[in-house]
Parts: sequence; structure tokens; C-alpha cells
Amino acid sequence: MSQVIECVPNFSEGRNPDVIQALVALVRSVPGVALLDESHDTDHHRSVVTFAGRPYAVAEVAFQMARLASQLIDLQSHHGEHPRVGATDVMPFVPIREVSMQDCVQLARMVGQRIGNELKIPVFLYDQAAARPERVQLEWIRKGGLKGLADRMATDTAWVPDFGPKQLHPTAGATVVGARWPLIAFNVNLKSGDLLVAKSIAKAVRQSSGGLPSVKAIGVELRSQGLVQVSMNLTNYEETSLHVAFSAVEREAAARGVEVAGTEIIGLVPEQCLIDTAQRALHLDRFEGRQVLEMRLDSAESRAAIGRLVGTQPAKESPSLPAKPVAPTDAVVAEQGLTGGSVGALAASFAATLGTMVAKLNRARAAETRLSEIGTRLRELVQADRDAYAQVLKARKLPSNHPDRAVQIASGLLGAIETPMEIVKLCCEVIPLLRGLLAQAKPELQPDLKMGIALADAVIDGCIAMVEENMKVQPNQQFIASIRERFAVAEQMLVDAKSLCYTPPFDSCSQNMLNILKLR
Repeated sequence: MSQVIECVPNFSEGRNPDVIQALVALVRSVPGVALLDESHDTDHHRSVVTFAGRPYAVAEVAFQMARLASQLIDLQSHHGEHPRVGATDVMPFVPIREVSMQDCVQLARMVGQRIGNELKIPVFLYDQAAARPERVQLEWIRKGGLKGLADRMATDTAWVPDFGPKQLHPTAGATVVGARWPLIAFNVNLKSGDLLVAKSIAKAVRQSSGGLPSVKAIGVELRSQGLVQVSMNLTNYEETSLHVAFSAVEREAAARGVEVAGTEIIGLVPEQCLIDTAQRALHLDRFEGRQVLEMRLDSAESRAAIGRLVGTQPAKESPSLPAKPVAPTDAVVAEQGLTGGSVGALAASFAATLGTMVAKLNRARAAETRLSEIGTRLRELVQADRDAYAQVLKARKLPSNHPDRAVQIASGLLGAIETPMEIVKLCCEVIPLLRGLLAQAKPELQPDLKMGIALADAVIDGCIAMVEENMKVQPNQQFIASIRERFAVAEQMLVDAKSLCYTPPFDSCSQNMLNILKLR
């Protein structure tokens, strides 16, 4: 399963549709990243964009959005209800799938450093990425607004930014970059024009004033609607659910003789949060996600059954060789549109398939399951490498002065680096699994395992060479340093895998590749 990181940048612009659409269009232009949501508010004068994808593609989009916002948004002429300190006000990275919080912290620091160094915008790290305790909470950084932050930066050495210059950017201000767990932006509108009412309710319900745990709240005025609003962030919906937060605001409003006009969720909300809210609000004794129609239809079992109904063949859980084997000839490779990385992934998938076959015959269930999973993922990477290569070719055909040319080339190269890196790591798992089966396999099955080991070993050497070559033309040196650091984590896997293939452990080719990547 692919690594997925979410990014939810907040921009100090909610009234100019051209600026908002330019930011959204940038997300849509980069492969490997999916635009999930965009919302904006004229009273808050703020936009929130949510996107997700491969870690380094997400990082590249995040930086390019900060660059674009610094060109299009001028805080000197900005007036809105929402607290802010920057054109790109806050940029959190959120772990979604197959990534850790530390991965997001590393990405936040990398992007923050780039914003500070290249855009000359001071960057403050917050939440899980904070380097100082006084910067953990976003509201502490925003205290006093833009002027308050500028004064602290000028007079207090504790408020030197983590990256970038020691003074605010003249038009873009500062940017707060961090890593956090998923949160829910939940607003309750009140049938009142009295801002003091909203502020008093916000104070009553937020955690910092002794209210609900994991709730942040402020009172704001919605002049366009003639209402006031309690704007909340639920940082842990398991501690305080939507239903509990709403009930608290409704209760406090009633005590002040004010009714609720409506509510809104800004951005996205975790599925489980809605299930919990429905269960509590309706007093259901039992309610599970599998009772939701669309979720049940989306299950693997339902997809397989529906596939049979419409006359298609459902995907098998255990991998098998392709119905039409790909012959190792230049003609077929050209016809299939394969690349070096996709051929490597395909070859490695054959190695995993050979191991799956032997494991099944030997009733080695654990090895069979893992090799099956690896084979499935490797076959997915065949297309991933092909897509990355196609993106690079497409980007290089753009005119040299095209505004998106650089970001599209960088994004394609990221895919062309990340895919072979992942192939190498999977091969490092395949080799010891096959070697373990070799000790217990019957003599007639041992040549199959030896062939699989040789295939995986050759793929490792080829993919490391591809990573090195693609890194030479990757223009972003900070990405290169991060990639080397990330690959170094897997060095021991590579050492162990190679030691099972050769005596001495490394052949000259593999040793040279390790030296090139500075993994040792």
C-alpha cells in the first residue's frame, strides 16, 4: 500500500476567486497528488485547501503553493476576521497511510527550511514539529496577530524563526509549518450580531479556559450574514466528539438567550467521527461502519461480487503470473511502454511469485502471505514508474519559460526516484524470504528459488543505479539530501539481503552503488 501524507495549508485569501483557483490549479497540475477539498470564506477572508499523495510530491506542491501565495497575496491590504500571520498562514502535514508522525515532522522541517531559504519568509515550526515548547500551540505563535509576532521577533531572542530571515516578509508575513494529527474544523453560527456573546461562549467551551478537552475556540463576526460564530478546532474527536462540542455551544448559547442558526465543517472529517456522532446523537445501541451502504459496497467482497455480476473477473487475493507473459524483448518493452523501473518491478514480482508458489507447496503460510503482498505491490509499481517517466517527458516538452515546467519536472523526477527506492526495499524483503524457503524446499523446487534470488539481486543493482542517475538531474538539493537520509535507514536491509546472495557480502557493483549514495 502506498505512503500517503495529507497537507492542509490555510491561505489568507477568501475573496478573490482568481487567486483561490490559481492555488487549486497548482495542486491539480502535479501527478502523485490528489486535491481532496477546497473551501473559502469571505468574512474570515481565508481559504483552506486539502490535498494528499506521495510524501515528496506533497512536499513539492506545498512549497510551490507557498511560493505562489507569496506572489499573489499582500497582507498589507488584508482585512479579515480569522487570526493570521502570513499569506500562507499555516501549513500542517498529517500522517494518513503507511507513514509515521516522524515522517511528517521531517517533511515539515524540510519544506519549512525551503520556504525560509528560497522565499525569504520566516518560518515557525509548530505542534509535533515544534523545536521550542512555546511554539507547540498555533495560537501562541499568532498571539497579537502580525504586529505581535513582529514585536516579539524584534525584541525577544526566543522568537527567532526556525528558518528564514529574522524579520517578517513585507507582503507575505510569516508561515507556520508543522505536523499534527487529523483535526476537525467545526463552526457554529448563532442568531445574534453580538460578538461578545460568541467570544464568551468560545471561552466557556475551549480547553485552555477550562472547557472541553482537545477543543480550541474563538468568537468571530460574520458581517455578510449579520451573525456571529463560534469557530472551533477539535484536535482529538475521540476525546470530544462533534456532538458533544455542538451540545456545549448550544447549551451556552441558550443560557444567553441565543439560538443556533446552523453549523458547518470546514475541509474534511474522518469517517469514524461521523459514525460516532450518529451513534451518540441517535442513541444507537450499536452502529458500525459496515452498516453504511457505500462502505459496504466499497468492501473487497462486494467489489468482487459486483465484478462477477457484470461479467468481469474479480482480482484474486493471491498473485499469479500474468495471463499474457511479457517476453524480455525490446519490441515488447517498447510496445508495453515500459521503463527501466517498471521492468525491474515486473522482474521482482516474478521473483516474489516464484517464492509464493514454493511457500504454498511447503505450507509456509506466513512467507506465502508476505510474498503475495509484495508481488501485488510490485505490479502496482510497474505503472507507477511508467507514469513518472511519462510526466518527466511531458514536462520537458513544455516551453522553457512555462511557469509550471520546473515543478512538473521535479515532481516527475521524484516519482522516478521514489519508485525504484521502494522496489529496492521490497527486493530486500524478497531475498531473505526466498533464502529461508530454500533450506526447506525439495530439490526440484530449489532452482526456482535460486532464480528468484538472482532476479531480485539484479533488480536491486539496477534500481540503485536508476536512483543515482535521477538524483543527478533532480534540481532540488534538499530533496536529494532527504532522499539519501531516507534510503540510509534501509541500509541494513540492503546489507543483509546482499549477504545472502554473495560471499563476500558485496560484489563490486553493489559496493560502488552504496558508495555513490553515501549509505555507508
